[in-house]
Amino acid sequence: MGSLKVLAIGATGFIGCHLVARLAEEGVDVVVPARHYEAAKQLTLLPDVDLRVANIHDDKVLRSLMEGCQAVINLVGVLHGGHGQPYGEGFRRLHVELPHRIAAACADLGVPRYLHMSALGANPHGPSMYQRSKADGEAAARSRPQIAATIVRPSVVFGPGDHFLTMFARMQRHLPVIPLACAEARFQPVYVGDVCSAFVRALAQPHTRGAVVELGGPRVYTLAELVRLAGRYAGHERAVVGLPDWMARLQAGLIELLPGDPLISRDNLDSMKVDNVVDPGTKALTAESLGIKLTSIEDVAPHYLAGRDPLDAYRTRAGR
Repeated sequence: MGSLKVLAIGATGFIGCHLVARLAEEGVDVVVPARHYEAAKQLTLLPDVDLRVANIHDDKVLRSLMEGCQAVINLVGVLHGGHGQPYGEGFRRLHVELPHRIAAACADLGVPRYLHMSALGANPHGPSMYQRSKADGEAAARSRPQIAATIVRPSVVFGPGDHFLTMFARMQRHLPVIPLACAEARFQPVYVGDVCSAFVRALAQPHTRGAVVELGGPRVYTLAELVRLAGRYAGHERAVVGLPDWMARLQAGLIELLPGDPLISRDNLDSMKVDNVVDPGTKALTAESLGIKLTSIEDVAPHYLAGRDPLDAYRTRAGR
């Protein structure tokens, strides 16, 4: 994949850092915009990464970032984007308006590939604002037919530096019991390395243009099972007590009143009304159809939940 230049938007977070590292391994030149240099400086350990402090919401800046690129990858996403119908302003700005502007810029500048991160459960009529905004974001990414955007829909993603299993592991280090909303909600967690492989292979395989790729791991779990696994691998497994719906919504509503991003919101509870698993009925591409051998939680999580430094992965790839 050498001689390829890619703009990776939203690549300073958990999935993005892993993907940029993988692209660098493949010899791809990667442009990574960031709001603040300090938040992304770990990426400077990697070769062929051009880290730029830039405002991606400025169309002139966005188009300048695309100069010389053969592809754009958009990983921008939020779990909490305000309230409204059909969704809050934060969801609108980041999940819908941004991909529309990216697609338009790709079309105007002749950038032939756009890979867009969505999510399993994206549905314009879904029960949560998150799901509805993700569906409208997919439509926005496809708003310029000459681009034929590739849509990637993962289930919840796990791996070193994640905010899912790691959060539940941390909670069990400090709490004697875990009161859990939506304990029976079903997920098909997918390893971050497998998500990165899907993006890399989609870039290399022209038949993925215009396609949807749904990504789930090798096994489906309830949320309660995942919480117990996180505690077990961290060495602090606690009892998990499922909350009735009314109590879960009361808990989430109170948490939303706290400053900062809430640990869980009522919209998150609405999202969990729908199983977060790959739907064979969509006839989407899958990890298997892209030739990816899926990685299980049991093979990976015990190592990073036990406390390994997530920056070790970058140091290893950089030869440091």
